[in-house]
Amino acid sequence: MAWFDHGPAHIWFEDEGQGEPVLFLPGFSDRIDNHRHLLQGLAGSRRIIAADLPGSGQSGPQPRDYGATYLEQDAGAFAALLAALDVPSAHLVGYSDGGEVALLMAAGTPHLARSLLTWGAQGAVRDPDGQMAAFFRTAVDDMSPGASGYRDYLRTTYGEGPARAMVQGFARGLEAIVAQGGDICQARAHLIVCPSLLLLGQDDGLMHWAEVQALAGRMPHAQAILVEGAGHGLHQDRPDWLASTLHDWLDGH
Repeated sequence: MAWFDHGPAHIWFEDEGQGEPVLFLPGFSDRIDNHRHLLQGLAGSRRIIAADLPGSGQSGPQPRDYGATYLEQDAGAFAALLAALDVPSAHLVGYSDGGEVALLMAAGTPHLARSLLTWGAQGAVRDPDGQMAAFFRTAVDDMSPGASGYRDYLRTTYGEGPARAMVQGFARGLEAIVAQGGDICQARAHLIVCPSLLLLGQDDGLMHWAEVQALAGRMPHAQAILVEGAGHGLHQDRPDWLASTLHDWLDGH
């Protein structure tokens, strides 16, 4: 467990095990600890480098300035982390925003990517009616029954005030990306030449299957799978299936 600084980013990461390196990236407001089931399943025969995204988990700065290019900044930071650890290439695994960062790394620095596996990522922000930004902007204060899980997680993990600043800043970042056309890496998907597996929960309320299919269609060696019985948090809804799929994927590549 250690820290890595790159520009304004103050990144908390773990580096454990021996063997082929795997870079694991959780999502926005997420943290490594929420994925222990997956990480423990990978331990033993691989080197697992897991890191909280800047502004989330234990990584700083908090609150973070989420501008239109924050994901590109993170891709550069994690490429620099691999270089600092003397890792010439790694399997890239990411969830949600961590998946978007992994996609950008595979497109911008293809020599770093041995393979790529994401869930809850689509290479774009599509929010024509502003509902996604509104969801995050009000996440800490939404008292509706369906919002209690995420609301309570944010308040417990970060504290009410810091969590409110976090989600409101993130909402502004989403709006900034949408204002520039919404593309994250769809236009650069053809540059992702490593074997890739894109997963999406059938009931994901944030991502769109058509977008994931379009992204995979632009990548030379990609497969997309729609997973039944899961929403955005595939690792929560189908933990054993995801662990088995990820293990088999890494063994095969």
